[in-house]
Amino acid sequence: MQLEILTPEHKVFSGTVYGIQLPGVEGSFEILDRHAPIIASLGKGKMKILKDKSATAAYEISEGFVEMINNKATVLIEDAKALD
Repeated sequence: MQLEILTPEHKVFSGTVYGIQLPGVEGSFEILDRHAPIIASLGKGKMKILKDKSATAAYEISEGFVEMINNKATVLIEDAKALD
């Protein structure tokens, strides 16, 4: 799936990934390749990008939203700090 992670200041990540783990406002959840369409609110916490089945990247994020449609996930957040 295609993933874009954006803050008001810059693009944090853009590329093809296997999935993403996100901190929802009511608990963590995961979006994988070919997930059904979804829009969800995000809380502060750890976001993990699953680049493939063995490579990952992690970020500490602030509040925001995620939209998944047509196998493209867009994450809109206030701020992100790389944990790697």
